[in-house]
Amino acid sequence: MRPALVAVLLVATAAGGCAWVKMDPAAASVRVARAEQDLSYCQRRGEIGVSVRDQVAFYERNAIKVREELETLARNEAVGLQADTMQPLGEPVNGEQRFAAYACAGGSPR
Repeated sequence: MRPALVAVLLVATAAGGCAWVKMDPAAASVRVARAEQDLSYCQRRGEIGVSVRDQVAFYERNAIKVREELETLARNEAVGLQADTMQPLGEPVNGEQRFAAYACAGGSPR
């Protein structure tokens, strides 16, 4: 095998298991609601679009890791919108996903 190909494979393999995104301490309290959950009792604060690399070179990253990183990025963004809850608006596609951000504290689920 050529040395350049070996180097690319090693980097891709190592990158597949790494967490690239770190959670802001304030984002730890932001809840991720299920897509079908009724949040009509909450105040909508905005919409969040996030993206991460879903491939490194020719290596496709683990879908669960990609989903976790997208949620972490969205939770980090929700803090800036003064939201305490977010809800996915769809499934991740090509490393991108959109979320709705809500302020639900003090409200009661219906």
